[in-house]
Amino acid sequence: MDKIKEMSMLSLICSCFHTPPRPTVLAHDGDVGGQTKSANKRASSQSFEVYLEAPAKPSPRKPQSKTPLRKDLSMEELQKRLEAADDRRKQLAEKREHERTVLSKALELTHSFSTMAKVKLHHKMEVSKENRDAYLNALRQRLQEKEVHAAQVRRNKKLQSDYSG
Repeated sequence: MDKIKEMSMLSLICSCFHTPPRPTVLAHDGDVGGQTKSANKRASSQSFEVYLEAPAKPSPRKPQSKTPLRKDLSMEELQKRLEAADDRRKQLAEKREHERTVLSKALELTHSFSTMAKVKLHHKMEVSKENRDAYLNALRQRLQEKEVHAAQVRRNKKLQSDYSG
């Protein structure tokens, strides 16, 4: 019974891998003037064979040029075009000058900000150094006071031991 189940499962798996080829389809492509033949090599991929034919008729129209023909321009039209080009150049120069001024202001602001940050940092470091020095001086002074007090206690103890013994 198990062999039958295994055989049917095996045949199912084999049928998935070995599918029968699909029938060939011929399609006529009217624009290109050829035929497309679909040939299924495997189930997971598709391949095509294309047969091209020569066009039936030569095309009657000429290819058009991409640039239109220029008409002769009068002196007035040429002058207007030159003035318009000059205006565009002036506007571009003004725009570039404005960009330069904006950039210089931005650089100046950046520089002033960095100098202010350096000054603040320097000041903060000085304050922290002063605080640290004050703290260390206070510790030294307390240590010295403790040593003086310890010396007095020792002296008093020695005096007491001399009187009593």
